[in-house]
Amino acid sequence: MARYNSVFAGPVEKLKPQVREALASESITPGCIVVMSSGEFALADAATAGKVYIAQENYLTMKGPDTAVTTGNTVIGLEMQDDCLYRARVATGVNVTLDAPLAPGANGELVLAGTADRVVAFADEAYNNTSGSAQLVQVRPANGYVTAA
Repeated sequence: MARYNSVFAGPVEKLKPQVREALASESITPGCIVVMSSGEFALADAATAGKVYIAQENYLTMKGPDTAVTTGNTVIGLEMQDDCLYRARVATGVNVTLDAPLAPGANGELVLAGTADRVVAFADEAYNNTSGSAQLVQVRPANGYVTAA
C-alpha cells in the first residue's frame, strides 16, 4: 500500500500542474522517474540524460499510485517545477535523510546520488525504506543544481 494517495503534493493553489501525456513503452508505476524515448515514456535509469518527468497516478481511470500503467496505455508525466512538491518512488533499502540529493537508479526509482550522478530531486522528508518495495517519498525538484564531476 502506498504511503501517499497522490504523486503531486502541491501547493494547493497550483490547481493545474504542467503535464505531458504519452504512451508507455513499458509498465510504469506512478511516482517513477520517466523520460521521453521515441515519442513514448520510458523508465529512467542511472544513465539518463535530458528532461525527466514523474509519472502521475492515472486519475483519468480513477487508479491510485500503486496501479502501474501498462505498455501501450497513456502515462501522465508531471513536469517538475521549482515551486512544487512531488512524491517519487525511492528504491527499497534506501535510507533517505531530509535534503538528501536523489538521482535516477534502476527502474525509474530514485537512489541516493553520488558525486558523479545527475541529481534530479532532494528529499523533503526523512524515510528509511525497509518495506521491501519502492515507496513514495516527498521530494523537491533539483532544477538548477549542479554536482561536481
